[in-house]
Amino acid sequence: MSRDDASQYSLTGIPLPSLGAAAANSRRPKLRGFILSPYNPRYRLWETFLVFLVFYTAWVCPFEFGFLNEPEDPLSITDNVVNALFAIDIVLTFFVAYLDKATYLLVDQPKLIALRYAKTWLAFDVISTIPSEFARSVLPSPLKTYGYFNILRLWRLRRVSAMFARLEKHRNYNYFWVRCSKLICVTLFALHFAACFYYFLAANHEKKSTWLSLVSDDSQKDLWSLYVTSMYWSIVTLSTVGYGDLHPVNTREMVFDILYMLFNLGLTSYLIGNMTNLVVHGTSRTRKYRDTVQAATGFAHRNQLPIRLQEQMLAHLFMKYRTDLEGLQQQEIIESLPKAIRSSISHYLFYSLVDKVYLFHGVSCDLIFQLVTEMKAEYFPPKEDVILQNEAPTDFYIFVTGAAELLIRKNGIEQVVGEAQSGDVVGEIGVLCYRPQVFTVRTKRLSQILRLNRTAFLNLAHSNVGDGTIIMNNFLQHLQESRHPGMDSVLAETEAMLARGRMEMPISTCFAAIRNDDLLLHRLLKKGSDPNEVDKNGKTALHIAASKGNDHCVTLLLEYGADPNIKDMDGSVPLWEAMVGRHESVMKLLIDNGADISSADAGRLACSAAEENNIELLKELVQCGMDVTQARTNGTTALHAAVTEGNTEMVKFLVEQGSDIDKQDANGWSPWTLADHQCHEEIKNIFQNIRESRKPVAIPISNNERIGRFQSDPCMLTLSQDCMPLPATQEVTWLDTNQRRRSSSSFHNSIFGMISAANRGKCIERRASESSNTSKGNVNGFTRVILGCPERGEDARKLVFLPKSLQELLDIGARKFDISPTKILTEDRAEIDDINLIRDGDHLIIARD
Repeated sequence: MSRDDASQYSLTGIPLPSLGAAAANSRRPKLRGFILSPYNPRYRLWETFLVFLVFYTAWVCPFEFGFLNEPEDPLSITDNVVNALFAIDIVLTFFVAYLDKATYLLVDQPKLIALRYAKTWLAFDVISTIPSEFARSVLPSPLKTYGYFNILRLWRLRRVSAMFARLEKHRNYNYFWVRCSKLICVTLFALHFAACFYYFLAANHEKKSTWLSLVSDDSQKDLWSLYVTSMYWSIVTLSTVGYGDLHPVNTREMVFDILYMLFNLGLTSYLIGNMTNLVVHGTSRTRKYRDTVQAATGFAHRNQLPIRLQEQMLAHLFMKYRTDLEGLQQQEIIESLPKAIRSSISHYLFYSLVDKVYLFHGVSCDLIFQLVTEMKAEYFPPKEDVILQNEAPTDFYIFVTGAAELLIRKNGIEQVVGEAQSGDVVGEIGVLCYRPQVFTVRTKRLSQILRLNRTAFLNLAHSNVGDGTIIMNNFLQHLQESRHPGMDSVLAETEAMLARGRMEMPISTCFAAIRNDDLLLHRLLKKGSDPNEVDKNGKTALHIAASKGNDHCVTLLLEYGADPNIKDMDGSVPLWEAMVGRHESVMKLLIDNGADISSADAGRLACSAAEENNIELLKELVQCGMDVTQARTNGTTALHAAVTEGNTEMVKFLVEQGSDIDKQDANGWSPWTLADHQCHEEIKNIFQNIRESRKPVAIPISNNERIGRFQSDPCMLTLSQDCMPLPATQEVTWLDTNQRRRSSSSFHNSIFGMISAANRGKCIERRASESSNTSKGNVNGFTRVILGCPERGEDARKLVFLPKSLQELLDIGARKFDISPTKILTEDRAEIDDINLIRDGDHLIIARD
């Protein structure tokens, strides 16, 4: 089976269906039993084997016809073996489906297969397999010559023709050499057949009046010498360079020679035509290139173009010739493919490069995927202009390889002001600002460049408004940091255009809020922009303006109907953003317009305050009526965060507010187990005092040895039992790792009193109710045991709750003492094999084998 057949993408052996829904009903998904597909790999292997036998037949049949008068043992036995194999193929053909040329469907009905075979090749196949000995015994005397019947076996040559037809279409075989091999086989067979027939004419006539009379002592020559002599005559006649030493003598030989020469004319024309076509095809690209170069040179001389332009023209033509010659006609190939394949190829080749371009930092993966699909890869030779200064902005370019100079022409003199390297983008100023190109970009060496059309880019940007905002931010930031001359004026002009709303890039209200540009924000709102439009994080312009403390932007947004209580994806409201930033004037504006902190996610706000170690902020939340004991969506409470931060004062405050020390998060960790795991002794004492004031409560032991807020977050490594609390300089990740920790703030002089006045009564009632509910839970007692480890010393003991199985108890011991125990013993060294044998207060020992 060939590699082409083995490929999962190969179309070999798959008949193409007809158009329309009828194709699904007309195709049989599976052939009938005992019926083979003509495209079956094993059947194809059998056909290939038969082709080699045909080569044998093509040589031996004319030879036996011309040179032998009766069967000889070696050839006779071999012939009969070959005939038997072809007889097997006749039987096998009755079980092979065929392709109906009318419907292009595989027909697998045995009756139709047999009928079609009987009408076509059956008779010829059967006759060609009859043994020569049997044929001589039944044929009349004039036809009993040994070779007459053998000539019929040449019918099998059709298999060779079909094999070469398949090889010419096979992508793993060189077309040129397949064609040459076919022409050589045709020529050799013609020579061989003519030589055998020429000898046959002489052997069946009086030798004195045949060409054999021209051969000295022909009676003394063996069969091989006579065959070589006949081949010599055949090839010199075919090549029309006969030397006159061999020539026709009698009439029959002359007639044959005339016919053979006529055949030679046709064969020679066929050979010359095919070879000419193959050679011309291989040199056509070079000829076309030379013609194009000659035409371009004549055009340049006729119009007296400068030498630099002439060199650029010729360099570009040579580059195009090189890409064609070396198989790099990437654009022609890509455009001939379906869109999905084009997108996949572009994604594989260019996605990683485009993702690193400064212009697209932070944009969505969807936009980059769409952008690379629209990009066109091109090659530029050295010293060729990619962009001309002051030309219309139609495209911008990203350098894949190579480099280019950025030139400015002043007073007729070109000055180099910068350089573009791999990964840089050029021409974006003209495209984004729709102004003439600022620089001339000229390649320094051979460069591969991605070109993106302005119209296609803007269409994609308009369909991804949030990404358009990010692109403009990146662009303006680049202009501010750029040291190229003239960038200050470009930045000022761009900002002025933004303020006047004349940019074609889609600008959102969030973009204006990020830039603190109240003029641009007012213009956008006046043109009908949605004041509640959100970015990819769910934040609105009001969230951003409130976090920045921009009174003017907040006022504009509220005047145009912005919702003061809208939540982002984290459950935060604009008032909370102002509270965290201590922007009191913004807070007052929001409260006066109906902002209510109680509409926010209480659990999220409490956790944020705890993660910032800001107890003052927590207290103010309580005063505002917020329930700081609530959990976030992942089950984490503010008490979890306070324990992780090791903030004892905040832990006391949260416990006083009714926080549950046994409430588990999504990973099964409770504040109690976190304190025990991280060795916060003071916090553990606080929790122990709480436990002693009520009945024991189960402490679930988590199998998770790593702690993280989310399963996808970086986790906190397990600390040993002898560890000390984390130093103040070490930071334990609890919030999203993409956000940097802010330093805690005392948050004095806040105006939370304005917010808390209306909510204090409700807060007290809610806390009293939930405190009552909390006091009613956790009333079940649990078995406690003392776990010791003699390997760690006589004083190595821990009081633990008894789990549900011995394996869990072994896991607890492994975590507590940092060993790998395999059994549990009593104080008398008796091994325990059932958890039910252990009672409250037992002293147990963990040990290894």
